[in-house]
Amino acid sequence: MAALLHSTGMALHPDRLLPAEPGVRAIARELYGAVRELPVISPHGHVDPRLLLDDQPFGDPATLLVTPDHYVTRLLHASGVGLDSLGVAQGPLPEGESRAVWRRMCAHWDVFRGTPVRYWLEHELVEIFGVTRRPSAASADALYDELTARLAEPAFRPRALYDRFRIAVLATTDDPCDDLAAHAGLAADPSWSGRVIPTFRPDRYLEPAGPDWPDLMARLAQVSGIDTADYSGFVAAIEARRRHFIAHGATSADHSHEDVRTDPLEPAAADRIFRAALAGTATRNEATALRRHMLLEMARMSCEDGLVMTLHPGVRRGHHGPTAARFGPDVGADIPIRIEFTDALRPLLERYGTHPGFHLVLFTLDETVFSRELAPLAGFYPSLYVGAPWWFLDAPEAIRRYRRAITETVGFSRTSGFIDDTRAFCSIPARHDMSRRLDAGWVAELVAQHLLDADEAGEVMADLVSGRPTEVFKL
Repeated sequence: MAALLHSTGMALHPDRLLPAEPGVRAIARELYGAVRELPVISPHGHVDPRLLLDDQPFGDPATLLVTPDHYVTRLLHASGVGLDSLGVAQGPLPEGESRAVWRRMCAHWDVFRGTPVRYWLEHELVEIFGVTRRPSAASADALYDELTARLAEPAFRPRALYDRFRIAVLATTDDPCDDLAAHAGLAADPSWSGRVIPTFRPDRYLEPAGPDWPDLMARLAQVSGIDTADYSGFVAAIEARRRHFIAHGATSADHSHEDVRTDPLEPAAADRIFRAALAGTATRNEATALRRHMLLEMARMSCEDGLVMTLHPGVRRGHHGPTAARFGPDVGADIPIRIEFTDALRPLLERYGTHPGFHLVLFTLDETVFSRELAPLAGFYPSLYVGAPWWFLDAPEAIRRYRRAITETVGFSRTSGFIDDTRAFCSIPARHDMSRRLDAGWVAELVAQHLLDADEAGEVMADLVSGRPTEVFKL
């Protein structure tokens, strides 16, 4: 024990995150082992496809493992480390600044104790890069040099890591007006055999209250070739861009707003509000009403063109205004809020909830709705699936609570399979490994309680890793 207390090394225990009770752990160990090496299916994430198109060596450890990962930088920020001193939103860093960022992260390694961030980072460092020293102020420079040497090797370039991570499908998140040139380039490259697909993400185009919304309408008109001076043109332009995405391999459309109300508007009312918003005279209530109506329209479009519709609402974006103004979005300043689904989605589900071929995946940051709303909804509507815990809930105890909250109502078949939702490329295998371990633990408990037979447990694990995401996201 004394040796453990004074250890400065870093190793991953083979039974990490598995149940503590020996009998259940033995079952979980076997279940996890059966799926550990299965390919990774990532149907929702934020990796830039140009990373794989260009296949250039990663620049340095800090810009690979620290600056793009808001899970890492937000905890450091909470501990008094300024985002500016972490290189956030600055692009590639000179060597001196990059090393300084890495030193700051290592010097604050203790702030990650007990968090999934610690699990992911340790997995990346040990499993991918072979690091055996624990990050600290004393080890920072040696680790930086060790990682820099690794990154210069061909085996650590993006495409080589894609293959090493056993990624079968990687979905990106893309602006509706993106020309998807990077996806087209990958598809046309005879040396590339992976599968990277775009995801249609129209949030900004559905928020008429946004200050840049008239500019977005102009851009949408230019890219689609359809006049967006009125509501009907706007809808037609959105439909055209969805077809463009489908032609480039997209299988889903992703939506995130503060709520998921889907109250319909009459066409004349929608057109009136649209024109007012374009002129800058729409009230906030009118703009919200149009956005809610358009979410209903997105479901109608999914029924027609087949794109899976995913919803992950309930976030107050840019909670700290000065940080958002200085660094932009997606730097860790977004905070969950309460959300309601049952009444909010009723207009959508009454129209499309039983439509053949329609897939609606509901994610939430408000775990109080798992058993009260999401599981009962998915237990009735054939179109609806409960999305995996994500963002703040993408953590061991929250994932366990998710399984306990929903399994008794919907089992496993009405769930989405795991999604990693990450911008940090090297965290993908770590996140999926964590999910597989936690699910193995939960399924093992059912076996130990004689609620599930051993052969069924194996089928469940394979389905959660491969079957669910493939079916739900139409992959």
